[in-house]
Amino acid sequence: MKSELRDELESSGVDADDVERIIATALDEDLRFGPDVTSEATIAIDQWSEATIVARQPGVVCGLNVALGVLEETSFPLSGVTLVRHDGDAIAAGHEVMSFSGPLRPLLLAERTMLNFLTHLSGVATATNAWVRALEGTHCQVRDTRKTTPGLRQLEKYAVRCGGGVNHRLGLGDAALVKDNHIDAAGGITQAVAAIRCSHPAIALEVECDTLEQVREAVSVGCDMILLDNMDLASIEAAVAIIRSTSSIRVEASGSMTIERARLVAHTGVDYIAVGSLTHSVTSLDLGLDIVPDFPRRQNSRESVSTSNLSHDPKLQ
Repeated sequence: MKSELRDELESSGVDADDVERIIATALDEDLRFGPDVTSEATIAIDQWSEATIVARQPGVVCGLNVALGVLEETSFPLSGVTLVRHDGDAIAAGHEVMSFSGPLRPLLLAERTMLNFLTHLSGVATATNAWVRALEGTHCQVRDTRKTTPGLRQLEKYAVRCGGGVNHRLGLGDAALVKDNHIDAAGGITQAVAAIRCSHPAIALEVECDTLEQVREAVSVGCDMILLDNMDLASIEAAVAIIRSTSSIRVEASGSMTIERARLVAHTGVDYIAVGSLTHSVTSLDLGLDIVPDFPRRQNSRESVSTSNLSHDPKLQ
């Protein structure tokens, strides 16, 4: 992966090595049984074309640098790619997202893998943005969970950020979350928190509570955050009142959450609403790649390509 693209990924908080691995795995799914026999039989090796990726529905775009990584892996020249949008941009149906001018075979080789990443990550960003808009005017933010697609956690959590949401922990080692099984195993909230503070004194610590009694105990032992799980609205209000009266502990609500209910929950004073559906049951955004019809066949020459390297063309926005 070229250094410029690696830098773009790293600056957005995504591990470039991880993305490279994911892309290689995804392309291997298409190529493990042999080359693209359809394209090899029907498209001349020197045939060039122009194409665009176009939105079929409104949403928030995400995954453009991943798409570039796919193109690079299939040997499509990035000098022939124009990024019309940026990750995090709102798009309408009919908006162009990327445009291409270059050899057709590697573009079609990249097409499905590229769109799989783009449509899925844009779906995550779009779903997140719907929750963000539902919470406008409150101080509450929407957060993701670890209910992610195996192997895609970094990218899905990046997509949540592109949609305006914030991330919960990335794994099991960057923060502690005391859940019901930990409470049962340790003999109670107090014992679980004490054990974590002893072994990992500097780590952020959150406690999941199902009852107001547990909330009081969690406040008394001094955790950093309390997760109110599957509580009704009245119980959430009561829990927030208990927490705010004695501490500055942040509060998160989760469980049986819907976008229609989100604003009511936000008005109880919670800081975050945790939404697993942002990643575990998201609908992909409909994006498609369209080849310019009747584009003349050309020899493999850069002289006819006018697109700039990884450029963002404001005239096309």
